[in-house]
Amino acid sequence: MSALWVAVLATGAGCYLLKLGGLSVPPRVLEHPVAERIADLIPVALLSALVAVQVVARGHEIVLDARALGLIVAVVLLVLRAPFLVVVFGAAVVAALARMV
Repeated sequence: MSALWVAVLATGAGCYLLKLGGLSVPPRVLEHPVAERIADLIPVALLSALVAVQVVARGHEIVLDARALGLIVAVVLLVLRAPFLVVVFGAAVVAALARMV
């Protein structure tokens, strides 16, 4: 068996065991306020990290370009509680205009 298949099977087994571990946690642990707060914040942290990497990275370089300006506009619009489509289109328009300049 090649090393690739060993890695695929080991990863699959690890994912299954991780899921099984999560399902076997007693409910009293999951209902603890700290656990609930952490569970609420993990998706936000992961999405923020993904956005940060996609906005300021190009390969192995850190680059500030029109994407960063679009992100700044999106953050400002979110703080102003603009509707989601306004945030997306506003950021896209500002990034496009910045690329044209």
